Amino acid sequence: MSKKTFNVLFLCTGNSARSILGEALLNHLGKGQFHAWSAGSHPAGAVSPFAIELLRKSKLPVENLRSKSWDEFSLPGAPQFDFVITVCDNAAGEVCPAWPGQPMTAHWGIDDPAAATGSDAEKRKAFVTAFTQLNRRISLFISLPVEKLDRLSLKRQLDDIGRLREKGE
Repeated sequence: MSKKTFNVLFLCTGNSARSILGEALLNHLGKGQFHAWSAGSHPAGAVSPFAIELLRKSKLPVENLRSKSWDEFSLPGAPQFDFVITVCDNAAGEVCPAWPGQPMTAHWGIDDPAAATGSDAEKRKAFVTAFTQLNRRISLFISLPVEKLDRLSLKRQLDDIGRLREKGE
């Protein structure tokens, strides 16, 4: 008997950095048990070149990554999500579309590396920090016995993962 594949949507405002990194990481680390997408409330229209550079350097595929609106996922034929994870405080505070199937939601706030200022080296460092935080959280997420936990326990675990930064991540 095959395991269920869980569909996950990462949301942020611009869909150019954090949510894109989350999508790429989960699709790689989830090894078929998870299928990830990303979107933004106000998409930038392009993926950050620093995100693409970091993903390539990490040997993760970038071919299908694109900045897109979350409206795309409320259309007929869109995937039905098991989890919707916001990775920026702005998107967490916005009124999201009604997702079919009542997916579990969580907020994993991560500083926006696309807003980093300074030299290219400083910007790259901001992207590495966001990537590292997402990698850690996604690794914890995929290690959860998702199919064995009741909704309340699973929600508590997802929220705890999102609070890692508050504990000095």
